[in-house]
Amino acid sequence: MRLNGRIYEGIKARRERRRPAAIYHTALQVHTTTGRFVVETMWPSPDLDTGSRGVVAEGAVFSRRLARFRTFRYEVRCWREGILPDAGDAVDGPQTVSTDSETTRRLLDLADDVPPLVWGRDQLRTGEMWNSNSVISWLLVRSGVPMEDIAAPGHGRAPGWEAGLIIANNKSDSSTLTSA
Repeated sequence: MRLNGRIYEGIKARRERRRPAAIYHTALQVHTTTGRFVVETMWPSPDLDTGSRGVVAEGAVFSRRLARFRTFRYEVRCWREGILPDAGDAVDGPQTVSTDSETTRRLLDLADDVPPLVWGRDQLRTGEMWNSNSVISWLLVRSGVPMEDIAAPGHGRAPGWEAGLIIANNKSDSSTLTSA
């Protein structure tokens, strides 16, 4: 994913006539009275035991036609006591976005309602592709987290973040969200 992110950012920066920025991948650790959950979007693991890693939704990567192959699908995970292997690499460390128990419950409940848009495409013409950052920003907005103080660390970008914000704030029905 890092190599793809660097390639994407290099092309995007060249088109926008700017220097490439660091690219960030967002994920959530949600702490509740019933445990800790990891919410993130990843490529599918080779095994088919989706329950063991908290998979609540899947979507196509690049094209719905290619999604018949596992390589071209992504998983949305809401994983109780899950593993976030790159948490130690978080730039500026983890950020607390809410301590409200009702908000965290709503966020976990919404995880399986993430729109299954095609990763890497801008199906709804938001100006950005749908990806892991879109999923996280969508969940935060829909669960009621105040977004005005949440931003990527300096000198970097989280591509797809705005797409999630725009789609979450658009109260369209799910049939609009799944159109190709």
